[in-house]
Amino acid sequence: MNDAGTDLRITELLAARLCHEMVSPIGAINNGVELLEDDPEFATDAAALIGQSSIQATRRLQFYRIAYGSTTEIAAQLARKATLDLFADGKITCVWPEALVPSAGGKLACNILLVAAEALPRGGSLTLATGPAGLEVLAVGEGARLPGHLPDALLGALTGEAIDARSVQAAFTGALARRAGLLPSIETAASGGVVFRLASAG
Repeated sequence: MNDAGTDLRITELLAARLCHEMVSPIGAINNGVELLEDDPEFATDAAALIGQSSIQATRRLQFYRIAYGSTTEIAAQLARKATLDLFADGKITCVWPEALVPSAGGKLACNILLVAAEALPRGGSLTLATGPAGLEVLAVGEGARLPGHLPDALLGALTGEAIDARSVQAAFTGALARRAGLLPSIETAASGGVVFRLASAG
């Protein structure tokens, strides 16, 4: 499959992922509305469910608008807030220092954090930093590991139909990095966890 075919494959899978991410909160909102209609006595519970799910849906839309949809550079602080909001209620915590303005751009930072989250199947923490090599994300948590599909996808070794729902996030992030003149790499940290780096190709 040519580059155009690979691009189309990535676009299709990212669209499917976005829809998947929105099913849960929108479904919960619908459940809350039905509960309210069926039994007004549960109005308080229904309102709480609708409110919580609306916040979750909004946070996801704001984040993915930056990560997937933006065609212009996004201010680092806007990307930071959307990212921290996304991870706020999950099993993975995200540390993005307020003063850190990644030279790689907010969009790329959002996407590499999503990739790094795949190394934490049982939860943990993601810490964004800048080091001598460029942008870094340290993923630490119980059972932290490097999923087998990530390196090839991130490095651009997968094309066309070889890219699937598991690998599409890494494939997309790797493509963004290369477009920005950066080379992605992954390694196991000596102190435990997994380090994801984006370094200048020069």
